Amino acid sequence: MDFLMSGLAACGACVFTNPLEVVKTRMQLQGELKAPGTYQRHYRNVFHAFFTIGKVDGLAALQKGLAPALLYQFLMNGIRLGTYGLAESRGYLRTDEGIHSPIRSAAAGALAGVMGAYLGSPIYMVKTHLQAQAKSEIAVGHQYKHQGMFQALTEIGQKHGLVGLWRGAVGGLPRVVVGSSTQLCTFSSTKDLLSEWEIFPPQSWKVALAAAMVSGIAVVLAMTPFDVASTRLYNQPTDTHGKGLMYRGILDALLQTARKEGFFGMYKGIGASYFRLGPHTILSLFFWDQLRFFYSTYTK
Repeated sequence: MDFLMSGLAACGACVFTNPLEVVKTRMQLQGELKAPGTYQRHYRNVFHAFFTIGKVDGLAALQKGLAPALLYQFLMNGIRLGTYGLAESRGYLRTDEGIHSPIRSAAAGALAGVMGAYLGSPIYMVKTHLQAQAKSEIAVGHQYKHQGMFQALTEIGQKHGLVGLWRGAVGGLPRVVVGSSTQLCTFSSTKDLLSEWEIFPPQSWKVALAAAMVSGIAVVLAMTPFDVASTRLYNQPTDTHGKGLMYRGILDALLQTARKEGFFGMYKGIGASYFRLGPHTILSLFFWDQLRFFYSTYTK
């Protein structure tokens, strides 16, 4: 039940934040490995990107990749939050004195995130391909011509086998390790502090909401460089053997991006990342916390 509630909470958040994921993906691919000022900026900021995508590709394009996004969220966060929730409920994240341990929390969040992300990696790759697809006048990054999630998975599997389906999986893990450990550690620690300070009434939904807002800021600052590199690893063109033609791995992607686009190239799309990750973190953790509360209340 922990895994089911965690997956449902993440899917609920995804429905609202997927358009921001589309915007974020395109902004991260814009001007890939090009010096600032040497390329046409189709997307000047988050709001301009929304307007441009809606005008050129149509409003439906803002929900591109929704099916794989929902499936990925259910798999990844079902495992991640479910595993973390079990560790928390059994007291593994607290010291012998009953005090919350940030180190144990970060380690549990990272381990749970790795498990979920690796399993869902093929779905995340297809989601990235679909969300990057655009009409030629506003296209950025490599353009795959998938017709949908199942067609894409079948095509990649037939061409490159299981190895091709998990291309970029290892490179995508640092993104999840940093993001998951930061998110769950700051969420649990902030929640404990707010309860200790008695700012809100005991068991109030406001405690979970405030803790999730703090967690959202921390996640975006820590994870964005790895998120940019991960998006590019998944979306890069491949040779006949399924090997990436632009990057050798996550470190190479980070170094090439920093060298050719500058330090801020690693933070491309950070506005879209916050507008997406912030609400997604807040909604998913809030839904997760409330579902667990209601389940424990009505199953006693």
